Amino acid sequence: MWDWITHNSWWLFIASAVALIILLIIKGRVQSGIEHLVAEERRTGIHKWINITFWSLEGLALLLIGMTGVAIVLSEEGIYDVITVAMVQQWFLEHGTRVLIIFLIGFVLWYLLRKFLPLLVQRAMAKPKRGESREGMKRRADTIQGVFMGLGKILIVLLVGFMILSELNVNIGPILAGFGIAGIAVGFGAQYLIRDLIAGVFILLENQYRVGDVARVADIAGLVEDITLRKTVLRDLDGIVHHIPNGEIKVASNYTRHFSRVNLDVSVSYNADLDRAISVINRVGKELAEEPDWNWRIRTIPQVLRVNKLGDSGIDIKILGDVKPLEQWNVMGELRYRIKKAFDAEGIEIPWPHTKVYFGNSPWEEGKR
Repeated sequence: MWDWITHNSWWLFIASAVALIILLIIKGRVQSGIEHLVAEERRTGIHKWINITFWSLEGLALLLIGMTGVAIVLSEEGIYDVITVAMVQQWFLEHGTRVLIIFLIGFVLWYLLRKFLPLLVQRAMAKPKRGESREGMKRRADTIQGVFMGLGKILIVLLVGFMILSELNVNIGPILAGFGIAGIAVGFGAQYLIRDLIAGVFILLENQYRVGDVARVADIAGLVEDITLRKTVLRDLDGIVHHIPNGEIKVASNYTRHFSRVNLDVSVSYNADLDRAISVINRVGKELAEEPDWNWRIRTIPQVLRVNKLGDSGIDIKILGDVKPLEQWNVMGELRYRIKKAFDAEGIEIPWPHTKVYFGNSPWEEGKR
């Protein structure tokens, strides 16, 4: 078989590379296409088997690329005749089996990490803390799970890599020493990276914000899409993605922690009856909170708090009410819509900026005459 691989190494190398590229390209499309054809309750199982199938095919393609690459190098170096089938068999008996076992150990560790880490995190987050909703605890659990999955993947790759190098009789002592020297050399330039990592640890431990929250971080407001130990990824309303190093974050403001709040000012004309306007606003807030499409979003009925300001063109009335996280903007938009319609029906004027211009004497001076 080795002879056949060597004589057809170039064709096998090209075919394996093309197959790997095709697998990487079509994986997402095949997965989404098949999931659309099956029932929703079966999609989790289908998703798992599709991943296993594609991982197996991609691993086979990578193995062929490695074998054919070795065959190409050996034949071009002119030492192919020195490498015999017996030598290859002997190497596999002495080292190949152990290398395969090491790969198997790495696969088992990765499987155990993916299997049990989510369960451990969910169990630790099963009981909501005081003031924390189950939805918020789930977002925190997903955030912590993503960070630890990334760290676990790196540790498993390093462990498997060093074990394979050791099995191949490669002295890893100089490699580790080299890492130490390189670490000292770049340590002075890695101060910002270390600062980012430490800040990332405190963000997770203190639960400052989670994936799915809306937060203002380093003067940028948006939806938190990802958190790692090094950076936070935000997407603002324009769809712009911001990558913010954690060490740059001095103040983090979470708009969706535990609950959110409707904080709305509505202006009425100076000619309007304030008691009547307040009564209409309170009625609209109560009607909104009683409707099935909206009552699950609202925790406390939006009501008038006070007359907030005597402005240049009108009187500002402040409305406050607590709602579920992320729902404040939907509720405020619906309140504005309904208050405008109610004011129109009641004949209450919503003012707009205007300016009075006098030519000659002012009305006060005319009255004195």
